[in-house]
Amino acid sequence: MRSLPALMWTAVVVLAGCKCKGTAQPVPVEPAARASVEAETRQALQPVSAFSTIADPAARSIALFAEAGRVITHPRCTNCHPADGIPRQGMEQRLHIPRVSGGPSGHGDPGLPCASCHRESNTPVVGESLQSIPGNPKWALAPVEMAWVGRSLGHICEQLKDPQRNGGKSLTQLHHHMAEDVLVGWGWNPGPGLQPVPGTQQAFGELIQAWIDTGAHCPKP
Repeated sequence: MRSLPALMWTAVVVLAGCKCKGTAQPVPVEPAARASVEAETRQALQPVSAFSTIADPAARSIALFAEAGRVITHPRCTNCHPADGIPRQGMEQRLHIPRVSGGPSGHGDPGLPCASCHRESNTPVVGESLQSIPGNPKWALAPVEMAWVGRSLGHICEQLKDPQRNGGKSLTQLHHHMAEDVLVGWGWNPGPGLQPVPGTQQAFGELIQAWIDTGAHCPKP
């Protein structure tokens, strides 16, 4: 077995200062700041109430899941749901560098477990741009039967409802996983340089519950 080179972890601390004046004057909104606010608005998930005008419960259920699907199909989530056991990276879903495998348990091969690099929290690093190595106490790949990469939202929906392909979960347990699980929650706090999934975990959980309450209907595959 080849030895793994020692890794050095470098924390990045950014200090910001502010100057205050005694007179209250309007502060102009810079174009970059305005663009940031607009981006956050686009990222927000629609609330459950936004779908209340859809009279047909099945149609409303599908619409609710489609909105929740903005999270489910985001690369931050699907990168850890491959069919070949190789995690993906980035918004373009490139193969993991270095080349690794989730192994039989999803936690990596015996000689190179995921925990070798993925610690219990995000690890800031220094490079061409400020980024971080993802981290979470439960970091692992999803089982192969829960593969999402390249699947349509309709296919993923059917997988989520099938206990044989969702880790043996009931719909109630599935909601708890989506709304409470800390590894799922990492998607909203992926670290510097990494785009988070839309909205908040609370809003996502509310959409999933409303989808279940309306019959858990799925979009066409």
